[in-house]
Amino acid sequence: METTTVVMSWPQQTKSYIEEVKAEMRRVSWPTWRQVRATTGVVIATVFLLAAYFWVVDTICSTVITKFINLLAGR
Repeated sequence: METTTVVMSWPQQTKSYIEEVKAEMRRVSWPTWRQVRATTGVVIATVFLLAAYFWVVDTICSTVITKFINLLAGR
């Protein structure tokens, strides 16, 4: 394909792409506001629960490792 042909077809390709995107966006099944709030709540609760879980695990591991190092060091 010649360079001038590619350059000249670019605007048409861009227009076609945008039209296809618009058509696809009309077919999207958008969630309701209630669904968005519910799933957001689940995500936030899950993040806090996982953070608490990892904090507990980290604290336990840190305590065990510290005691083990102190045992080896004779303290």
